[in-house]
Amino acid sequence: MAKQHSKKFWVTFWSISVILLTGWYFFLQIKNQNIQTINTVIDYLPVNLSKKTELKSVAYFAKYLFNHDNQEKIFLILFQNNMELRPGGGYIGSFGILKMKNGKIVDLQTHDLSNFDVRVPNGIEPPYPMKQILGIKSWKLRDSNFSPDFPTNAKKAEYFYSLGQGQEKFDGVVAINTNVLSSFLNVMGPIKIAGYPGIYNNQNAILNLEYQVEKGYAKQGIKKEDRKSIMNILASKIMKKSFQLSNSKKIELAKIILQDLKEKDIQLYFKNSHLEEKAQIVGWAGTVNKKQRGDYLMLVDANLGSFKSDYYIKRSFDYTVDLSKNIPTVDLKITYQHTGKVKDWMTKNYLTYLRVFVPDGSWLLNAQTLGKVKFGNELGRKYFGLIVKVPLAQKRTVELKYALPKNLILKNYNLLIQKQSGVENIPGHLTVIRKNGTREEENFILTSNWSFGIKK
Repeated sequence: MAKQHSKKFWVTFWSISVILLTGWYFFLQIKNQNIQTINTVIDYLPVNLSKKTELKSVAYFAKYLFNHDNQEKIFLILFQNNMELRPGGGYIGSFGILKMKNGKIVDLQTHDLSNFDVRVPNGIEPPYPMKQILGIKSWKLRDSNFSPDFPTNAKKAEYFYSLGQGQEKFDGVVAINTNVLSSFLNVMGPIKIAGYPGIYNNQNAILNLEYQVEKGYAKQGIKKEDRKSIMNILASKIMKKSFQLSNSKKIELAKIILQDLKEKDIQLYFKNSHLEEKAQIVGWAGTVNKKQRGDYLMLVDANLGSFKSDYYIKRSFDYTVDLSKNIPTVDLKITYQHTGKVKDWMTKNYLTYLRVFVPDGSWLLNAQTLGKVKFGNELGRKYFGLIVKVPLAQKRTVELKYALPKNLILKNYNLLIQKQSGVENIPGHLTVIRKNGTREEENFILTSNWSFGIKK
C-alpha cells in the first residue's frame, strides 16, 4: 500500500494553488514592476473593462501576498464538500490554517472538524431546520456556512473557531469546494496512484475519491483511520505535477482558478477593507447583492442528511414576470431531477431546505408544494423557505407565485439572479411580459451571477 503522507500536503496544494497561483499567473507576464506600472500596462491590454478590472485585482492581491514587509499573514481555509450542499457551498469536513510571510508559506496546520468541534461549547441554537430535520442540538463550525453570503459565513466560522479555543487572528478566510479538484485535473491530465485501483481524471476523481474513503478502503484492507490517506497522496502528486507544468499550462491552470472564483467554487474574505472591496468588485467574495434596486432572485439549497446526493441532482427553473398588471407578479417554477437510481452508500431520496430570496416587500400569492412555506428576512431580502423531497429516479417541481413590491418597477425593468456556491450550472428560462402585453423570452445557463434588463 502507498505510504501515508501528512495532511499538510493537501492544505499546501490547495493553498499554494488558489492563493499564490493566481498572483503568479500575472507576475509571470509582468515582473518586478510596482502596482502603478502594472495597472498602466493593463489599461493598454486589448481586453474588455471587466477583464482589466479582474487583472488589476489579481495584481493587487499578488502584491499583498508577495510583499516583503516582514508581516505575517494568516488565513483560515475551509474545505467544503458540495456533493453535500450547504447554503455557503458544501459541508465543511476540515479546515486549515495557513501562515505566510514575505511571499512564502512559513507554517501550516490542519484540523479534522469531527475532532475540533468537540471543543466548541454546546448550547448554540442551530438555524432552522437543522435541529428539526437533522437532529443537530448545537451549532458548530462544520455547519457554520448556513448563509448564502460568504462574508457572513467567514465571520461565523471565525466565531466558532474562537469558541473552540483557537488562538489565531486571521487576515482572511478562503472557502474551496470539491469541484476545484476537477479543474486541476482538467489541465494536468489523469493521475495513477500506486497501490490504489483506477485512474483519477477530471471526470471521475471526485466520485472515485468519495467511494474510496467511504467503501473501497475496507475491501483493500486499509484501516478506517487511514482511509483518507489517498487524498493526501493524490494532492501531493497533483502539487508535484503542477510545478512540472509548462508555463503555458500553468497559465491555463491559473485561468481555470479565476473561473472557479467567478463561479463561487472559491470564495475569498479579507479583513483588509481595500482587499475585500476589490474581491467584491470582481465577484470573488461570494456576497449576496444587497444594493440591487430592481428585481432579484437567488435559489439556495441545504442538503438535509441526504448523504452525497447533490452529485445526482439536476436543477432547472422557469421565471415569468408579468409587468402588465398594476402590481407586477412572478410565476417561478423550480425543477429537481434525481438521477440516482437506487439507495446506496452515497445517495438516497433527496431532502433539501430551499430558500427563495426575492426583493424585500414581495408577497406570496400561491405555492404548490408538499409542505408549509416559511417566511423570513435576511441580507436585505425576503425569502420563502420550504422543505423539498425528491425520490430516487424521480422529478419534482415547486411552483411559487408572488407579487413584487409595487414601487420596484420604476422606469426600466432589470433582474439580477445570483448563483449559490457549490451548485452545478443551472438551465434557466426567463419570460418577461411587458406593460403592453408583449413578451420577451430568453434561455440561459446560470454559471455565475446573471442579469437581464429591458426598457419599459
